Amino acid sequence: MLSSSTVYAIRACIYVAAHKNENYISISTIAEKLEISFHFLTKILQKLTQINLMTSYRGPNGGVAFTRPTDKIFLIDIVDAVETHPIFSQCLLGIPGCGTGKPCPLHEDWGPIREQLRAKFENTNLADLANKVSSFNERLL
Repeated sequence: MLSSSTVYAIRACIYVAAHKNENYISISTIAEKLEISFHFLTKILQKLTQINLMTSYRGPNGGVAFTRPTDKIFLIDIVDAVETHPIFSQCLLGIPGCGTGKPCPLHEDWGPIREQLRAKFENTNLADLANKVSSFNERLL
């Protein structure tokens, strides 16, 4: 459902949030630890800096950091910044004009699930996910 760019963005953001004691995390470190192409990850994180979710700093101690506390950054912020297909409003089958008046075969089932998923993304913040990684040794790779 989510593009690989969005999945990588979420994983990278959780990684940065889990390393909250560091000022800036280098993109090369994130790419190496998460086994993501450095150049691909750089393009993805540029989208997050363009919407002012992250800031970047060049130089030997450079990297990326968040512009606000991670308990104020929700998964929906990342998805909306990176995802090119609006998964919370688009037909699951990609049929143009799908809606209540002209539904696709999955419209009735997908609608409530899509709303539940959107609510989950709107209410899940990076601080909680980073705590799971740190406290429960949950994986990002």
